[in-house]
Amino acid sequence: LVHTTDMGRVQRRKRMHHGHHPLSRKYKTKRRTKDLDQIYDDLNTPGARDKLEHQEVDPEQVGLGQHYCVHCARYFTDDKVLMEHFLTKFHKRRVRDLLKEKPFTLADSQLPVDNGKKIGPRTDDDDDDVPVSM
Repeated sequence: LVHTTDMGRVQRRKRMHHGHHPLSRKYKTKRRTKDLDQIYDDLNTPGARDKLEHQEVDPEQVGLGQHYCVHCARYFTDDKVLMEHFLTKFHKRRVRDLLKEKPFTLADSQLPVDNGKKIGPRTDDDDDDVPVSM
């Protein structure tokens, strides 16, 4: 597309970053892992942790799905790599974050909010602290 300006010079439309949004979204969702509240549910639901740690052999997963870290929601190739992962800073931070606080739930969002002192319409009784000059 060609446009002309006031002085008669020809300008063409810039097409530098056209069409890159779908690609970035595709790769963003490709690398997506479980959220902390989902992992918290896996850890605290009876039987869910054992089920994740002792999965059936799956040829589609890394390490046939036998070496899984529940805290980080990651599969590993063998038991040695999984044990090395337990010593990493990433794993220790994830465990600390999961133990530190309970995730925000729907019930928490429906609780009434208390924002401190309530400011309402002013009444005649509020003038008691104002000194009266005579």
